[in-house]
Amino acid sequence: MEPYRKQYKILSSDTDRYRRLRLSRLLTFLQEAAIAHTEQLGAGRAKTLDRGLLWVLTLQQVTVTRLPAYDETVTLESLPGEMMHTFFPRYYRLLDDGGNVLVNASALWMLMDCKTRAMAFPEKVGVTIHGEKPDWAIALPRAPKLPQGGETQPFTVPYSYVDLNGHMNNTRYLDLAEDRMPDALRSRAVRELLTEYTGEAKLDETIRLTAETDETTFLLSGSGEKRLFRLGLYYN
Repeated sequence: MEPYRKQYKILSSDTDRYRRLRLSRLLTFLQEAAIAHTEQLGAGRAKTLDRGLLWVLTLQQVTVTRLPAYDETVTLESLPGEMMHTFFPRYYRLLDDGGNVLVNASALWMLMDCKTRAMAFPEKVGVTIHGEKPDWAIALPRAPKLPQGGETQPFTVPYSYVDLNGHMNNTRYLDLAEDRMPDALRSRAVRELLTEYTGEAKLDETIRLTAETDETTFLLSGSGEKRLFRLGLYYN
């Protein structure tokens, strides 16, 4: 199978104060690639969204050699892996204009029923994606550690963070994290990002955020009645 490919020129609106691609924009690139390629493979909107089925992300892992900079042109490649019962693996890599790998990533997606907000079993709803693991030496994602102690504060989900699935979009959790970490950590080069999503943060919902940080690590988790997410950012 040929990978999905899309070229991007990094715009000023894509970058942070250090002129590097913002992590939330990187995850947006990955998200949009998954949507576009799934459409090409015959499991897009007509089979999912228009039938009340939502694609949701459960786990994601990103390994960074270097984030692209402002005005740089990069190419994103993506392939689906073989289905794992209820999960749809997907692999990604971001290349510079010389073909060097800047970012490797993997994710586990699943389907959710829009009305019940429960997991939808692919075989029952007739959604199948045949894939293959690419020869890119990318592992399936793993969950980050939870913060042990650290500062806890409330956060209310604003309208601008909510997507067409009716909950806080996965990419906005990275904005949330970067807004809360020390600038000394933000100035470092990120080497790995791990995220796990176990629940939905809805519009105007107030959740409890717990953060823990040291010189090279930032851990963040969020909970309502139960834990909703956790993420880990690891820096050089």
